[in-house]
Amino acid sequence: MKFFKVLLWKAYFDKGFSFLNYLKYGIAFFGLASQDVQTTLIIAGIFGVLCLIFGRLWFYFKLIETENEIQNIFNPFCQEVREGLKDRKI
Repeated sequence: MKFFKVLLWKAYFDKGFSFLNYLKYGIAFFGLASQDVQTTLIIAGIFGVLCLIFGRLWFYFKLIETENEIQNIFNPFCQEVREGLKDRKI
């Protein structure tokens, strides 16, 4: 639990980055085409902040749980476990 907050912010950034992944190519193309390093770094910084914001919103609106549930629907192991739980009487 020592680095929980750091890893939580990393998870926010990673989820936002995966959501906005294709924008990085636009930023790279802009940087190569314009040769303006300062503007490219500013755009990249804004992109990093947007990654954090989108990732935080993804977790805030509990879309991460929906995403995990969709993955579980198609996971063969989860299907087998759910079938076993249906047959079991509690």
